[in-house]
Amino acid sequence: MDLQAIGASATLALFCAIVFILAIRTWHRLARVLTGHPSFADSIMSEAAERFRNELQALSRRQSAWIGAAIVFVVMYAAATLLGGPVLFAGYPAWQLYGVFAALLAAAVFAAWQLLHNFLAWRQVRFLHDANLAVGHQLQKIAAGHGRAYHDVPTASGMIDHVLVGQNGIYAVTVIARRNWRKGQASIDDNELRFGAEPMPVVDATAGARRLGRELRHLTGRNVRVRSVVAVPGWDVAEQLGREHLLVNERTLPMLRGWREPSDCLMDDEAAAIQAELTRRCSRRRPKAGTA
Repeated sequence: MDLQAIGASATLALFCAIVFILAIRTWHRLARVLTGHPSFADSIMSEAAERFRNELQALSRRQSAWIGAAIVFVVMYAAATLLGGPVLFAGYPAWQLYGVFAALLAAAVFAAWQLLHNFLAWRQVRFLHDANLAVGHQLQKIAAGHGRAYHDVPTASGMIDHVLVGQNGIYAVTVIARRNWRKGQASIDDNELRFGAEPMPVVDATAGARRLGRELRHLTGRNVRVRSVVAVPGWDVAEQLGREHLLVNERTLPMLRGWREPSDCLMDDEAAAIQAELTRRCSRRRPKAGTA
């Protein structure tokens, strides 16, 4: 087969693949618009790892679109070749045909890069989703006798993965997920979390706990302490040198029930007011963080 026939078939197939991608993207955007707000939005709460699940679904849709476009390209190229499709570049000089092939090669490299980049992002988000889900489910078990658990709690400093509120106090659980290829141990002091030999500042990751305490002050009329719990699923906890944060994994999360002081306890009306505020924040029709 000569260069003209190959170029014509590939160009026709690429055009069909681009139309397919545009149609799928348009449908996804239209579907989001038509879906609108969920029914009973005020009564539906955020679930554990919900934001990661939503991102995972978006990446899965994007991956499916690119894979579908690749299949369309192969099918249309084979059909155009077998059926003797039109020779679009008949009479073109060789240097122009090579230019067409260069453009087709660039399109193929771009599509392959998109597939790889999307797959790696999907794989990482799936890991974060599973880590947050494991911690969230364990927290639900603890909350059965010690208060109420909330997930994806918004604050002015960012999102808190999980919050437990009961008469024994308030606990903000931040999930920091790292793959533990070498079965290492994690440790923490007041300012730094270490995964084996890899250090990580913990201040920014747990800023939401301090911010949440300030935002809840107007409900109790006094300073309320939000205990900062750092969860590292899949890691064994080696040692804990500081007192600012409690380091746990998905199995040792129940330890937080014994990590409190008398000043952390809440009155019944204080716990009820805070729970009502977090319920409002975590509903599907959520307001801006920090608003009354």
